Amino acid sequence: MTAGQAHDNTALVPLLDGADESVVDGEDAPVAWPLALAGDKGYRADWIDAFLLELGITPVIPSKENEDRSARPVEFDQTAYRRRSIVECLIGWLKECRRVMTRFEKSAKNFGGMIKMAFIQRYLRLICG
Repeated sequence: MTAGQAHDNTALVPLLDGADESVVDGEDAPVAWPLALAGDKGYRADWIDAFLLELGITPVIPSKENEDRSARPVEFDQTAYRRRSIVECLIGWLKECRRVMTRFEKSAKNFGGMIKMAFIQRYLRLICG
């Protein structure tokens, strides 16, 4: 989690470093690793494209309006980008949970716990009807 005024892309490198270390098998090889990573135009930067490609991840980030699309190292995959809506809907649903939306919990640990509780409540409603 980052501070509210920090841009999301500042957490990209620590997030992927943490994912690389946290889900490994007995030989310290990653068990699951993304093939592609989608982001909005706020994530469009040459260093992000280079960083993701170095890790073997295809960036699925649209170009900015004033940018030459042919200068990018990978072509934009619009079909893959549309699947990003699944995550956007999840975030929209989470914002319906008042305690999460207004962030009553000030510590990151407690806030993460409330997000987990929201997921548990959602799954119980789906299972129990």
